[in-house]
Amino acid sequence: MSAGDDHEIEYFAQQNGVSADQVRQLIKGNGNNRAALTEAARALRERK
Repeated sequence: MSAGDDHEIEYFAQQNGVSADQVRQLIKGNGNNRAALTEAARALRERK
């Protein structure tokens, strides 16, 4: 997933219950592997 692809980021954010800005931060911290990002988004949701 590319941090510059707004459409893909918005879709991923909606599917994973996080904001687009959070997705961009997850990409910076975890790279662009979708499975790793999905897991990181799940962990982020659980911290709230």
